[in-house]
Amino acid sequence: MNTAEKTSGSDSTAGEGDTRFFGQPWALVHIFGVEMWERFSFYGMQGILLIYLYYSVSQGGLGIPQSVAGGIVGAYGGAVYLSTILGAWIADRILGSERTLFFSAIVIVAGHLSLALIPGAAGVGVGLILIAFGSGGLKANATAVVGTLYGPDDVRRDAGFSLFYLGINLGGFLGPILTGLLQSSLGFHFGFGAAALGMTLGLVQYSFGRRGLPAIAHHVPNPLPRSRFALVGILAVVAILLVVVLVLTGVIRPDNLSTVVILVTAVAAIAYFAVILSSKKIDRTERSRVWGFLPLFITSVAFWSLYQQQFTVLTVYSDERLNRNLFGWEMPVSWVQSINPVFIIVLSGVFAALWTRLGRRQPTTPTKFALAAIIMGGAFLLFLPFAGGGKNSTPLLAIVGILLVFTIAELLLSPIGLSVATKLAPAAFHTQMVALFFLSVALGTAISGAVVKYYDPKNEVPYFTILGGIAIVVGIGLLLSVKPVLALMKDVR
Repeated sequence: MNTAEKTSGSDSTAGEGDTRFFGQPWALVHIFGVEMWERFSFYGMQGILLIYLYYSVSQGGLGIPQSVAGGIVGAYGGAVYLSTILGAWIADRILGSERTLFFSAIVIVAGHLSLALIPGAAGVGVGLILIAFGSGGLKANATAVVGTLYGPDDVRRDAGFSLFYLGINLGGFLGPILTGLLQSSLGFHFGFGAAALGMTLGLVQYSFGRRGLPAIAHHVPNPLPRSRFALVGILAVVAILLVVVLVLTGVIRPDNLSTVVILVTAVAAIAYFAVILSSKKIDRTERSRVWGFLPLFITSVAFWSLYQQQFTVLTVYSDERLNRNLFGWEMPVSWVQSINPVFIIVLSGVFAALWTRLGRRQPTTPTKFALAAIIMGGAFLLFLPFAGGGKNSTPLLAIVGILLVFTIAELLLSPIGLSVATKLAPAAFHTQMVALFFLSVALGTAISGAVVKYYDPKNEVPYFTILGGIAIVVGIGLLLSVKPVLALMKDVR
């Protein structure tokens, strides 16, 4: 489970005397619920999406070539994180976080219903576009709404976010289990239907509970002038028409979709860095810190390009190479996606306690990033002892162990990355620096879809060796550069 989904909330005022939900404000139960069901639907759908795309028609799938299917899944995942920027902008300029969250949830429901009810490629196209934009809007604003429940000095804030984070991982654990069970017994559209039902339950609960949220949750921090609404609407229509034209003319195709998302994300990241670094609103120290964030950004991209292959290559691997036999019963492919959330729930508290205990003696942020990349590369090398085996030749326990290593690497980078983005951010670009971190996730996720075409179950050694080796080299490079990077970061560790 991607721990980048837990971000820090904004300071606010709220009902400090309300302790009805495990000592937390009662309104938290509704945000907890919508986020849990959104993650249930998101990871439940994603757990069966790839095999739906490449399974033959006789198996209930669409029969898309495996490499193209992997690219679509990677592009979709990248688009989710890319759209968090749009979701944040809409909240900051037009609707406020709470209303953006609510409307995003409606869009997500529509997307899952499209996947469940519209047959064939049309359902996939409409469904994934709606889910990507809706999830980006919800992801960008749910944690901000949680933050509005607490005053700046409310000591319950961290515990509240921990409960919220538990909801993320409960949804991520349960979703693939139920959708996979329904897919394997009744068919893909029943699995997609379960995801749609789960998100609908979350939306219904939230639609009643949102009435109890504090007024600040509806606040628009930097309202867009009414005179510019028409211009924004025109630009949005032009952008949509441009994409439609590019699709109809064959410039954007299923087989190059991940490449398109990579290019768009890379351009957005370069533009963000250029705008911040060239701004007259930042001083010399702030500019140095932004330069210090650049090697962390590159390392983060390398990390996510491997980590997010849980939803591409690991799905193919689980389908074709993993022994999923449990006491004579074959476990659904998607159940493998439920292993990581369990480790996150168990280990996130352990890591938090470790960093607290070590205090100033804990590794610096660049060191943690470097170790994350090295460990992630090492996780790919752990596939090598099982390379070249036949169908169902890899023990389930081996994948459990490898995903444990995935999780350790994740906890060294994902929550740390969000934290350091806020620490290094210039005062005038606080939100944009967090957006930059999400862009690294988007870029890495899209790359994870682009490289899947090089994976061959019959010749796995080059794939796992090269990608694992690249991540290790990137990590070692950052490890050797810790001192100059820390110098650029200007007292931020």
